[in-house]
Amino acid sequence: MASVNRFIQFNNETIDTKLLHQMEMLAGALADAPYLKVTTRKLIEFRPSEASVSISVFWRHRPKTIERNGYLSDVYLLSAGYWRHFNIKAWLRFKGAAAELPNLKEQLLLCAEEFRLIEKISKERPGTAQAFTIRESVYVDYHWDQYRQNRQKGFLADAFLNAAFLRLRGEEVPDSEAFEPLFFLWTALFDARSTADSAAVVERVLPRLEYMLESDTVHTYYTFGETADKAPPYRYHEGIEPEEESREEEIETIEEWFQSWHRETEISEAPAMEYELERGDSSYAEGGREDEGSGDIQQTAKGDSRGDHQEDNDATDQRMDSEPKKAAGKFGAANDGVVYTEKRIEASKDQRAVIEGWRRKQAPYVRALLRELKKRMTQRRQDVRHNLNAGRLSRNLLPLLIEERPKPFYRKTAPSKELDAVFSLLIDGSASMIDKLDETKQAVLLFHDVLRGLNVPHDIVLFYEDAYEASDAAQPNYFEWMHKLEDGSRDHAEEIVSMEAHEDNRDGFAIRWMTDRINKRPEKHRFMLVFSDGEPSAYNYAENGVVDTANAVSEAKKQGIEVLHLFLSSEPTTDEQAAFYRMMYGNKSVSADSLEQFVEQTLRLLKRTLHLVIQSG
Repeated sequence: MASVNRFIQFNNETIDTKLLHQMEMLAGALADAPYLKVTTRKLIEFRPSEASVSISVFWRHRPKTIERNGYLSDVYLLSAGYWRHFNIKAWLRFKGAAAELPNLKEQLLLCAEEFRLIEKISKERPGTAQAFTIRESVYVDYHWDQYRQNRQKGFLADAFLNAAFLRLRGEEVPDSEAFEPLFFLWTALFDARSTADSAAVVERVLPRLEYMLESDTVHTYYTFGETADKAPPYRYHEGIEPEEESREEEIETIEEWFQSWHRETEISEAPAMEYELERGDSSYAEGGREDEGSGDIQQTAKGDSRGDHQEDNDATDQRMDSEPKKAAGKFGAANDGVVYTEKRIEASKDQRAVIEGWRRKQAPYVRALLRELKKRMTQRRQDVRHNLNAGRLSRNLLPLLIEERPKPFYRKTAPSKELDAVFSLLIDGSASMIDKLDETKQAVLLFHDVLRGLNVPHDIVLFYEDAYEASDAAQPNYFEWMHKLEDGSRDHAEEIVSMEAHEDNRDGFAIRWMTDRINKRPEKHRFMLVFSDGEPSAYNYAENGVVDTANAVSEAKKQGIEVLHLFLSSEPTTDEQAAFYRMMYGNKSVSADSLEQFVEQTLRLLKRTLHLVIQSG
């Protein structure tokens, strides 16, 4: 797990997840493509294989108004401009023609298309004018600065591109007499109505540029992203006949290009999954099947006994959960390649003395909290509230005659004897937790003992990703159970003490996985606690991991699950770290400023949430 407080301060980039989520929702709405994701990269670009468009980090570290409007202008350009009004066929024909200055050639066309599309969007959607005005103002200053630097360094191709941008905005560019005949041709872009028109203008300018310039551009100001002739992969598997003819289609717009990738992904995954379900095969299962007959369905069942057969149930549980499963789009697009395994943690049998020592130390806190909560529950069942406007009608009806505004009703609070709540605890199992394991185990043990004492169902799970086995093809993730909801009040202290630190952490995936599990529960109050000591860090899960985690928390809250976060730190928490975690978890993130505070903060979280459950019971 990467630390939020990095050594090189200028690398300590954080992203406003709420803002990026807003941009993603806007892009999806403008493009009428709910599957569309928004990421950040150096320049705006298209990445259909990831179903994403990228807005530019050019707008970072600027005043908030400029930053927000800059991102908005990128989204408008990508999803309301290029999406339907940029012609792929014209672009491919243009790129396919031989050229001595290929980089300058492509960047000139993208510069011309940006100008054309901004004009088009501004007329069709007047509400975009402010964002584009700010965009143009900032970029004019930027290209002026770049023009001066490129002239000074002798990068004439780059200088021409800067000057071409400025001339389209009505700027007079000094020291550009040699380029004036080209600018006369260049201004024909004011009449361009399509990508083909823009390409024709660039093609008229290019031969003269190739005669005048000795080298291509050094810098990149415009990029398209993935190559437009890159076709979506077709995935064959046994039992499905290829239908090449059905895949041949003319793609003219970026919208069609993205849809072909999106459609092909859905089509290729669906029959493959269906085939695996029908055959019962899994490429990830160990050993495979010996023959067709071994795949016959066997009836199995698991009881909730707390008697002599519980060990047998655990063994069955271990066998059932050991087979890896595919995320396959179920837990967020950033986790499509995840393959996850659920299993019971292997309990260490020689830790009884350690457990007893920790429990002796925690016993006063546990007893006090249980006593307080049970007292509140008893009061809640016994309290009767009189003089109400609604409720049960009292036997004393005299107030109806003698009072101007009588309140003859009463209400007796009588909740169920057990708390109508369910808790889940997700524990970050990344390598950076290794120096905090003992304190974390004690906090988890306290969590376990308090909820057992109240007979509240709860999950305790360690989550991590195997960094050494992760690749583009698959990212193995593991959930190690210490206690399951189905275990009731069984004591799993040995399992808690047996947890170990591993490699990486994919927080957004773990939260979505647990959300899916809690959603199946009938309890009224549902809480998820996340113990972690840093930001998400996994394979291809850097900046997008922060966004994915924030979105996962937001989705859980919308489904009625309260997500709480405890930041575990061996040093005092900085304002920057606190702001970073609020960005992902909102105001439900608290921190332990020292190792000694882990148990104290866990106790405080439990006390606060359980009080809420009792009060609303």
